[in-house]
Amino acid sequence: MEDVLQRPVRYVKGVGEKRAELFEKLGVKTVGDLLTLYPRHYEDWSQIVPIASAPMNEPCCVRATALSKPAEHRIRKGLTLYKFTVSDGLSGMQVTIFNNKYAAAAVKAGAEYLFFGTVEHGYSRYQMSSPSIAPVGSGNRIRPIYPQTAGLTSTAIEKAVAAALTLVGDAIPDRLPVAIRVKHRLMSRLEAVKTIHFPPTNAQLKEARRRLVFEELLVLQLGLLRLKGHVRRGTPVKIETDHTAEFCSLLPFSLTGAQTRAIADCVRDMQSGVPMNRLVQGDVGSGKTAVAAGVAYSLIQNGWQAAMMAPTEILARQHYQSLSALLKNTSVRVGLLLGSQPAKEKREVTALLERGEIGLVVGTHALLSDTVQFHNLGLVITDEQHRFGVSQRARLSAKGRDPHRLVMSATPIPRTLALMIYGDLDVSVLDELPPGRQPVATYAVGSDKRERVYGYIEKFLNSGKQAYIVCPLIEESDDTPEGLLSAQEYYERLQQTRLGRFRIGLLHGKMKGADKDAVMTAFQAHEIDLLVSTTVIEVGVDVPNASVMLIENAERFGLAQLHQLRGRVGRGKDAAACILISDGASDETRKRLQVMCQTNDGFRIAEEDLALRGPGDFFGNRQHGLPALSIADLKGDMALLSAAQNEAMALYRADPSLETPENRGLCGLISSLFASVGEDGLN
Repeated sequence: MEDVLQRPVRYVKGVGEKRAELFEKLGVKTVGDLLTLYPRHYEDWSQIVPIASAPMNEPCCVRATALSKPAEHRIRKGLTLYKFTVSDGLSGMQVTIFNNKYAAAAVKAGAEYLFFGTVEHGYSRYQMSSPSIAPVGSGNRIRPIYPQTAGLTSTAIEKAVAAALTLVGDAIPDRLPVAIRVKHRLMSRLEAVKTIHFPPTNAQLKEARRRLVFEELLVLQLGLLRLKGHVRRGTPVKIETDHTAEFCSLLPFSLTGAQTRAIADCVRDMQSGVPMNRLVQGDVGSGKTAVAAGVAYSLIQNGWQAAMMAPTEILARQHYQSLSALLKNTSVRVGLLLGSQPAKEKREVTALLERGEIGLVVGTHALLSDTVQFHNLGLVITDEQHRFGVSQRARLSAKGRDPHRLVMSATPIPRTLALMIYGDLDVSVLDELPPGRQPVATYAVGSDKRERVYGYIEKFLNSGKQAYIVCPLIEESDDTPEGLLSAQEYYERLQQTRLGRFRIGLLHGKMKGADKDAVMTAFQAHEIDLLVSTTVIEVGVDVPNASVMLIENAERFGLAQLHQLRGRVGRGKDAAACILISDGASDETRKRLQVMCQTNDGFRIAEEDLALRGPGDFFGNRQHGLPALSIADLKGDMALLSAAQNEAMALYRADPSLETPENRGLCGLISSLFASVGEDGLN
């Protein structure tokens, strides 16, 4: 039965060897892959509307008669238009075809056609540009539109899918337990697959998608729960005594309630006898480093070593300085290991680590070197884990015997999605800011106010403070949209403005690592007053004297990214400000910038970002090691996500190995979904 789904796609009627190579570019190798290449959207040709009643700015289907043969108009070399008039008996409409003589030649005067496209309401007439055209009777239905690649059209994919469905017949197994299908009123998988590709009605399409999305989210949650379960094997790293009270007594300040709870969560995990696998998620400035210090202190006092890995040398140095200050009155020795250190210095640090004389080491990828050995590594701390690959984190953990793992992230994620993105981790949230941190005043203005903004920044610089100016591009090119500012060009132009008398620096992602570090070190030392930068300064850099930030073309950034950028200022005791310059006129842009001006709460901003833009900011580049999803995009699917999470938890509690006959089929789905991220131990 399942062999049909595993057959190479070339055996589908009409595909063959050459077309199979094109399908492979879309990730389709087998018949089963083809059936899970779901349409990315649909054209509804089943609802025909009169020309005069066509909706504004929305595609629709019009039935009309061609009153003339398309007339050819050569506009310039490489561009030919074909224009003709159609009528539905009540209204006329001009149709324009661009650069497609074959489509134009197929239109016959006096024949009736279906035209699918957007009807533009002009002053004196209706018009439609580049519509899809079909003879009446050939396509009054909902048509699937597939992801495409050069040489493989959506129509060709549609024909291949139809042939594949004929080939497999009823051989599409349903692995969802019957009780879950009945409880959530889900159609069978066979019916859902047929309907998602060739929906008879919009209502049936909605139900097919609901079934497939629910299954995918359920399988994802089960996979993440099983990943979490895999690390629940025993570990020799078990701390006997909690030294948190002793650590707190040595600090010159009091921890917040959230910090205290997070440390307690970690200590409890490390006393359990199984490896801790915890995320400490906190907004910019919420005190994650102090939590890491407190957790490491208890572990080290119990005779173990801890390692913290940061994504850049400047961040590693920053953590080293902060942790050294926090632990200076203790017996804990803190070490630093960087790729750029002199060989002699590195040898000294590695020797001390191997002898167990350094309790806590902070470093970059240099920690992964084969020459780095620990006496008894018990805790691995990763800062901004999405900057590291799964294998890199595993290599550091492999230097100990099932050490505890603590992940820190300053990227606020809506609570609804935290389980989704970090499903294999337990989560502690730092939702309080330490005393003394002031909210950053935020203002949104148009580019016509730029000169006044420069004057505002000048006041900060005159008082001895520093500033950032953030641009969306590194450098301009021929296809740079008008009005979009690049850091390179901005840096050069700024020299000619009233701010040109200050020491200006430039930082962007194309610079060599050593050059970037040199610029940031100079900025931290106040050898630079004003830093023009791209988003390379987004994560982690701490310059308490930087008190004002200007973000150009603010509409080009997501809310979460704007919040991360803004977090670079206001890190000292003084008042700070962030100015967002944008000429973006869309409602979404106005709403996003308004949210930034109203709140400094990263978690509220993350919720608003999800509501306004969907989860793209969190899932768009798959930074978090999640498998690729075929159909679930979560926007508008939050109720389904919640239901799938609840069912996954119930299934996992009752049958963690998924051994019962009704649950066994889910194992294969989990393995298939997680194959893309190399989690092959999920069976």
